[in-house]
Amino acid sequence: MFNIRKIQEQVIFGAVKAESNETTAQTIVNGASESNPVWVKNTMKRLEDNFDLLTVKKIRMNCQCGYAMDEKLALVKELMASAANLEEFANQPKAKTAGLSYHDDELYLQFPFCPCPMLAEVDKLNSNTWCQCTTGYSKVLFEKAFGCQIDVELLKSIKMGDEICLMKITPLGNIHFN
Repeated sequence: MFNIRKIQEQVIFGAVKAESNETTAQTIVNGASESNPVWVKNTMKRLEDNFDLLTVKKIRMNCQCGYAMDEKLALVKELMASAANLEEFANQPKAKTAGLSYHDDELYLQFPFCPCPMLAEVDKLNSNTWCQCTTGYSKVLFEKAFGCQIDVELLKSIKMGDEICLMKITPLGNIHFN
């Protein structure tokens, strides 16, 4: 059975341990008796209390689970195969359906719903810390597809009170379209 809580505990533990040590990682992830929504909020608070904002973002970006990555990568590569540039890439019907858009020379990815199953029962987050795993997921996805470094910036989050989740995807190198 797919246990997203167990997966998240493991990836957060590993990401925190990589930035500090096993004791700190255990302290951050601790909360076995907490319900998922309480655990999410408390774990992010413990993370924010123990690290600066840049390290928190780095840790959370390294927490992406990779769920359905191959399927999404195949779609991005399919879109790239029929485009000559980012504007053509994002303006295809399948790209728009997937939440991609291009305007003002920038690529964006948006969701009309929160894509994270761990946040299904969370009404509202106090910070965007949890959502940084989605930026990490998008970074990995687009780096694999585009073949260059990518910067991903979270602009809006439904769980922070916005109407959509929105990220800006910025390639930091040349993309080779077919």
